[in-house]
Amino acid sequence: MNIIAYAHNGFHDKFGIPRQAREDSVLETRIVFTDPYRQPEAIRGIEGYSHLWLLWQFDIPQAANPLEGGKGESPSLTVRPPRLGGNTRMGVFATRSPFRPNPIGLTSVRLLRIEDGDLIVLGADLKDGTAIYDIKPYLPWTDCHPEATGGFAEATRDYRLCVEWGSAAQEITEAQRLALNEILSQDPRPAYQHDPERVYRLDYADLHVAFRVADGILYVQEVRESRL
Repeated sequence: MNIIAYAHNGFHDKFGIPRQAREDSVLETRIVFTDPYRQPEAIRGIEGYSHLWLLWQFDIPQAANPLEGGKGESPSLTVRPPRLGGNTRMGVFATRSPFRPNPIGLTSVRLLRIEDGDLIVLGADLKDGTAIYDIKPYLPWTDCHPEATGGFAEATRDYRLCVEWGSAAQEITEAQRLALNEILSQDPRPAYQHDPERVYRLDYADLHVAFRVADGILYVQEVRESRL
């Protein structure tokens, strides 16, 4: 398959990337096309759509994928979803785990604007530098199913943490706080870690954030310029 574009945003590390795309997201991602697809005619008419589908490649080394299996071994056909505590196994095709027979991701994003031939979208759950294989229009009359059920993932659909900033909010702009609030409220911690005294750290764009979580509240302890 041909790589048609790359995604660029502030997620330089996997830790902190939203687990799913969010319709109410304020996080921008720039889709930069590669040659020969970086031509105006390739996106002619795309401004008429509010949402797009992105097909992209998970950044998973083959050696780390349990579904690949070793030489002479059968691959595992189950994965352990983080939102089930990391201990319950479900069939790979009943999950959105990045560990898949083929490392292909599918994300619905909102098209914000076109800028210098690039697409600026909201809600992408992609790491900076992610390879994109295809872009397709989202069609609400066929792609939207209000009556659909969400399986075991339904229980965590609206899961959010309350974020307490304290004095750390004074170190950043309002736009930066809104972006970080979206990331932190989704609880970037591994699902099996619940130590209220543990300090976690993540980087987004040019900011480094230290936080801890206790009793459903995320406390921001430090925000400073990232050394990345």
